[in-house]
Amino acid sequence: MITIGLTTFSEHPSLIDGQKRKVRLTEYSAHFPVVELDTPFYAVPKTEVIINWQQQVPNNFQFVLKANRVMTMHDQGSSDPVGNEERLEIFNRYQRAIAPLVDAGQLKTILFQFPPYFGRSVETIEYLRRISQLMVGYPIAVEFRNASWFGKEITRDVSGYLHELGMTLVAVDEPHTTNMGVPFEPIVTNDQLSLLRLHGRNVKGWTENGSDWRSKRTLYRYSKEELQQFCKTILALQKHCKEVCVIFNNNAGRDAADNALQLQKLLGISFDHLSPLQMDLF
Repeated sequence: MITIGLTTFSEHPSLIDGQKRKVRLTEYSAHFPVVELDTPFYAVPKTEVIINWQQQVPNNFQFVLKANRVMTMHDQGSSDPVGNEERLEIFNRYQRAIAPLVDAGQLKTILFQFPPYFGRSVETIEYLRRISQLMVGYPIAVEFRNASWFGKEITRDVSGYLHELGMTLVAVDEPHTTNMGVPFEPIVTNDQLSLLRLHGRNVKGWTENGSDWRSKRTLYRYSKEELQQFCKTILALQKHCKEVCVIFNNNAGRDAADNALQLQKLLGISFDHLSPLQMDLF
């Protein structure tokens, strides 16, 4: 099975004929069967918020949720890191909050996107095992943003370790040079799910750190030829796992939805049981 989705649901005007307003989740779910949401990264949502999301989508619609920033050790790069007890409490609160999604089978995976300073070490390798112990029974996907996790033998060992833990290694497409980024490594470490996250290939925007970096970092539109290469990767991965999920994050220029629909067409796939398309009568 192949599924395709976008990061967030509200910022894709091409899904509503270019109207200058936020896209509703009911409208988004008329086009795609999955969405990635980063809301939990900033604050553990209330269960009521989760239930509200569920009420706006079909029963088979699924969510990729980012883990909270404390769960991914982002607090360690701040001036106010948390202690172990508080970190454990965040894990517990997170599990309680997402219980409705788990019960309904609508949680595709929890995305642990680690910070760039989360390099490979004895401590971080052990932390991955700790996560697997704290999140028993939950689908976990891991995205590394530090190049120390990759290399010929290293990638083999890391992917083997994640396979042992039952975690999905996210294949990340982003600008990658000798001095920045991580390589695109589409490797199956979980036979239930492979996850591709496509950030675009805007090298200049990726390296700039100005105040408007968010408006430049993912400013990129994939060409037909690049999408065709992804098709080959997706079809190869599909032979080794139950589902390949592709998430487009190249949306600084509002290109993600168009690229996602183009990839869907190139793959020749359709999605069943979506929300009905809403017609604007006025």
